[in-house]
Amino acid sequence: MVVTEIPLTADNQTFSITLNGNSLTMRIVWRDTMGWILDLKDSSDTDLIAGIPLVTGVDLLAQYAYLGLGFGLAVACDEPGVEYPTQTGLGTTSHLYAVTES
Repeated sequence: MVVTEIPLTADNQTFSITLNGNSLTMRIVWRDTMGWILDLKDSSDTDLIAGIPLVTGVDLLAQYAYLGLGFGLAVACDEPGVEYPTQTGLGTTSHLYAVTES
């Protein structure tokens, strides 16, 4: 298993990334009471998954295994007991990781 941090900042952001051979676009947006939300698009800018809340303790993509992406996404916070990245902590005290088998 290979775990790689995806570098983020505490700002709304859109960027291209290649994970396990997939060229993707990630959009991460702060939505007040909803917290940080992730949208994932393919290389042709088609939505694959929209509206994933960034929460700790789960594979954010587990319910989307049928897409065959070949990786998972996980959020971890530096402070014990914190379940959601704060508005100002994304990328500093809260981190997004890609998890692949190789």
